[in-house]
Amino acid sequence: MRTRTIHSAQPSPGRRQWLRIAASMAALVTLGQRAGMALAQTPYPARPVRLIVPNAAGSSVDTIGRITANQLAVALQQPVVVDNRAGAAGAIGVDVTRAAPADGYTLMIASSSAISVAPLLQKAVSYDPLRDFEFISLMAVLPNVLVCHPALPVHTPAELISFAKARGGRTHMASAGIGSVSHLAGVALQNAGGFESLHVPYKGGSQGVASVVSGETDWVLTPAPAALGLVGAGRLRLLGHSMGRDAHPLPNVPSIAETLPGFEFASWIGLMGPKGLPASIVESLRTALATALQQPAVREAFEANGAVPAPSTPQEFRSHLVRDIEINRKAIQSAGIKPE
Repeated sequence: MRTRTIHSAQPSPGRRQWLRIAASMAALVTLGQRAGMALAQTPYPARPVRLIVPNAAGSSVDTIGRITANQLAVALQQPVVVDNRAGAAGAIGVDVTRAAPADGYTLMIASSSAISVAPLLQKAVSYDPLRDFEFISLMAVLPNVLVCHPALPVHTPAELISFAKARGGRTHMASAGIGSVSHLAGVALQNAGGFESLHVPYKGGSQGVASVVSGETDWVLTPAPAALGLVGAGRLRLLGHSMGRDAHPLPNVPSIAETLPGFEFASWIGLMGPKGLPASIVESLRTALATALQQPAVREAFEANGAVPAPSTPQEFRSHLVRDIEINRKAIQSAGIKPE
């Protein structure tokens, strides 16, 4: 009886090579899937967060941004590193943020001057504030304060308006420069109050406020941090603030809206990120910011700078910006300022 031998078929060399390649590809796919799952499961943030401030160090936006960043770092349990990118009325820092990856590790302290005003006044600005960024939350609202030289015979917004009308345009309004917040706020006040003052622009807010202190000009409607210290020292007289009638950002200081119903011209600061920031990261940041704004250290620092904490939803922030852009657009048109 013959024994039958069965020979197992062996794959050809070409087939063996193909099988090795296929096995390697399958292993790579598995590793990629595991890496992707690990990345997806990594809690945000897993490393320090960079916070772009489109203003110079020491400005009111920078001061409030740093105060908040300290507490935001505690809430996020990661360092928050402030990166000042000043220039072009804030447009440089805004562009840095727009170009950053939408991963939550580059954010921006946005302000009304850089986001609402700069696109209206600078032809070179290419960003669209309503289209190119993700809204996270408002951070603070900053009233402008109406101040005058202490020798001026006025103590309220109504008295300043009457005084200016009686002098037939021979009063002088200071500002931080053409198109600045103090310029546009002052124009809005004149339009609402039906009076005229000669506009005297200076190179910066501190110089404009100093001109009122010296008596070179009569009044200015300027961001609160620029004037409150001088008011406390008796070198300026505080007449009113520019937030709504029901707002009380400063003790015992009336709203201009009590004299001119509906008048409001306040600055704001908010947290924004590059377009495409995932909704989960937006919500994590919004929640962390709301927690930071509740801390006593933040509230005390805000109060010292005349700022009012204003946490919001992303949609509330967007709606606030839409309204602010329109207010500034009208003031720019009234002032006859053309984009350059």
